[in-house]
Amino acid sequence: MIELAGVPELIDPVMVAAFEGWNDAGDAASAAVAHLDREWKGEVFAALDAEDYYDFQVNRPTVWLDGGTRKITWPTTRLSVVRVQGPTPRDLVLVRGIEPSMRWRSFCNELMGFAHELGVEMVVILGALLGDTPHTRPVPVTGVTSDPDLARTLNLEESRYEGPTGIVGILQEACTHAGIPTVSLWAAVPHYVSQPPNPKATLALLNRLEDLIDLRIPPGELPEDARAWQLGVDQLAAEDSEVAEYVQTLEEARDTAELPEASGEAIAREFERYLRRRDGQPGSHATESGDSRDIGPFLRGPQLARDEDKAEREEGGPEDADGSDSEESGQ
Repeated sequence: MIELAGVPELIDPVMVAAFEGWNDAGDAASAAVAHLDREWKGEVFAALDAEDYYDFQVNRPTVWLDGGTRKITWPTTRLSVVRVQGPTPRDLVLVRGIEPSMRWRSFCNELMGFAHELGVEMVVILGALLGDTPHTRPVPVTGVTSDPDLARTLNLEESRYEGPTGIVGILQEACTHAGIPTVSLWAAVPHYVSQPPNPKATLALLNRLEDLIDLRIPPGELPEDARAWQLGVDQLAAEDSEVAEYVQTLEEARDTAELPEASGEAIAREFERYLRRRDGQPGSHATESGDSRDIGPFLRGPQLARDEDKAEREEGGPEDADGSDSEESGQ
């Protein structure tokens, strides 16, 4: 049963969903939705009945103390709503939970019921997978849709995947049948450092989400956490010669594969994104001073860093204190 009492009429709502489990390597996707909920102080308005969808021997409830009272938190999926203020206000419906153990079609139909009742205009599903990607390079984020028109309009890949799928794939198919435009954003997490959290992958997903829905997402402490995460992995890799050699192999393969993209349209697109952020327009991490460098020096790509530094020299702007190249997380 769907209860929407107390939910105001929403403005151009977009549903953003992520689920812990198979589609959430490094907890990157669920952490991204949790970040949105925390930064914008989301208000939970509904929760799916845990007994309908979860095997409690697989996802066990937890007991905790509220003062002197023992309480139980059941594994479930919760929906909250946030209103994003700005030049053009917009509402987000956040869906965060655990991949269900059973009755996936009913689970998705229930979420579709909420989407229709709330007038959701688009569904964005976040996911993360393990891949042969080095932790020292920008996190690859792929945007996928089953809608050919949406693929052309938003410069996304049209889904061609065949094989086992998780709740992300099932929900995307349910949205397609319901006539709701749907996009999946996938971050690739290094398989050799798969344990959560992975703030660099979370930040990459949020960066791509920013561009997709044209909203500025407050980064909070994620840039600092991402820097600390990479430094920690760097230290661990340096202590093991085999791991260090393997990472170098991945770096060389990644750089070679991306070499054709290091000029022309790709650079223009990334530089345009940088300028948009520097000017503080929607979809930016820029500070009030218009400086986008608060996202952290290592999160920018080497080619983009050189273009940025050249532009700032021409404009008379400051250079990085250490003069080093750096990388940007996401695409």
